[in-house]
Order: sequence, then C-alpha cells, then structure tokens
Amino acid sequence: MSSLTNSLPADAQGFNPTASAAGGEVSDFFALLKPRVMVLVIFTALVGMVVSHPSVNPIIAGISLLMIAVGAGASGCLNMWWDADIDALMTRTATRPIPAGRILPNEALAFGMVLSVGSVLILGLASNWLAAGLLAFTIVFYAVVYSMWLKRATAQNIVIGGAAGALPPIVGQAAVTGTVSLDSIILFAIIFIWTPPHFWALALVKSGDYAKAGIPMMPNVAGPDSTRRQIVWYTLLLVPLGMSPVALGFGGWLYAVISALGGLGMLAGAIQVFRLREGEPERRAAMGLFGFSILYLLLLFAALLAEHGFGLFRAVGV
Repeated sequence: MSSLTNSLPADAQGFNPTASAAGGEVSDFFALLKPRVMVLVIFTALVGMVVSHPSVNPIIAGISLLMIAVGAGASGCLNMWWDADIDALMTRTATRPIPAGRILPNEALAFGMVLSVGSVLILGLASNWLAAGLLAFTIVFYAVVYSMWLKRATAQNIVIGGAAGALPPIVGQAAVTGTVSLDSIILFAIIFIWTPPHFWALALVKSGDYAKAGIPMMPNVAGPDSTRRQIVWYTLLLVPLGMSPVALGFGGWLYAVISALGGLGMLAGAIQVFRLREGEPERRAAMGLFGFSILYLLLLFAALLAEHGFGLFRAVGV
C-alpha cells in the first residue's frame, strides 16, 4: 500500500502508519465499520427482501441481513485503511481511528479482510451463493475499484462508485429468493441516481478539504457552477425514478404520496443550491439539500417497508 508506506504529504498532521498504537478500544474497531453507512445498508437490504414477499425462514433472513451488514462494514474498514493518509488531511475525517493513531493500519487491514471473507462465506452457506457472490462483488467494488482507483482518479468517483452503495437491495432480494428481479433493480437505480446530488451538495461545502487532500471531487474539477447544474439534472432524473415503483405496481398509495412530496422537496432543494452561490446562504442551501436527501431516501424505503412488511399496501388505481 504505497500511499501508507511511502512518503506522506507534508501537512499530514504527523500521521505515521508505522507508529505503535496503544491498542484500539472496541468502539474504535466499530467506528472502522462506518456504522451510519451500515444502518442505511441494513435498511435498504431489508426493503429489498420484503418487496419480494418471500416465504423464507426468519432465521436465515436474519443471518443474511447480518452478513450483508458485516460485509458493508468490512468495505468501510478497508476504505479507511486505504484512505488513512488523506483522512489525516481533512477536518471531517482526521479523528477517524487510523489517522488519530488509535488503530494501526495493519490491524485495520486484517480486521477488514477477516470480516469480508467471513461475511461472504457465511452468507453463501446460510442462504445461497448468488447473494454471496453479489456481496463479494460489492465489497471488491467499494474497497478496490472505488477506494483505490476512482476516488483519487476522476471527478466521476461518486457517480461510478455509487453502484456499491446501491447494491444492498439486490443482495437482500437475492438472499431470500435466490434471484434478482426488476423490483430490486429499480431500488438500485434510485439509490444510484440519488448518490451524486446527495454527495455533491456536501462536496460544495467541503471542497477546501477535498482540495487539500488532492481528491478530484466535482466542485474542485468542474467548478461549483457546473456541479450545481449537474445536481439539478440528476435530481430531475431522480424524481420520476423515485415514483416509478408506483407505475410498476410495487409502490402503493403511501409510497406514491411520499415519493411525490419528497421529490418536490428534492427539486426545491436542488434549485436553491443552483440559485444561492455566495456566503452563508450558499452553505445553508447545500447542507439543507444534503440533509433532506437523507430523509428523502429513508422515507421512500420506509414507505415500501410499511406497505410490504406491515400489510399497508394499497395499489394506486384500485
């Protein structure tokens, strides 16, 4: 890992990957798993399971969901291992366990690899090997393709790399049915198109951090104005895509209302980001869209969970 074993940037705040660590706490190892991301993965994978209406042993479903969560955590751990040098440069990430010196890079690497292999093997044995293969692909795509290549190579890092974060509904459905259907592919597409406006809104505010670390995020490469235009265009794609489960028959009245209102909120936020380009109003607009985008996605998937998991589904037009 050349970025961690060779020369580091001069302003890496004393980060030394070969220094002795005092020994990480359990909370430090848990932080390596990116628990907030894990929650979203668990939630979206669960929705991928329930929209299929499978007859499945709840113990198998529970083990599958746990292994999907562990696999996601392993991806986050390997990402933190690889990115420790640039994490040390950014205020948002400088307190993470590796750059802060609480966990050694080799410890994080071993932890991430054990969790990666273990989660894939257990998912394959408990459920099926299609789901296990999809989970393995997700881990490799995020840890290798995104973290080691795309993130530092192209301003399209979030666009292409977003596929990894969008795959949990597909993995979840495969785990309980052994197949992949249009329903989970649509859920994948919603998360995939949601990712750029979500992350670029934050990147507009944190562009200084990304520039300091040498990460080619869209505002740093194409400029903030181009980024704002792309946020609007992606949001215009997201709104009808977010409503497509209704047209396809697996989103009912509750989902229809939430997706319509949420889509309008996303579009209003994107327009505010496009309009407000200076000072504190610019920052509030960008952070407002970033925060609302999280709520939007959670509400979409919560509506599907309520409809298919708790018997609230009422077809539109019936």
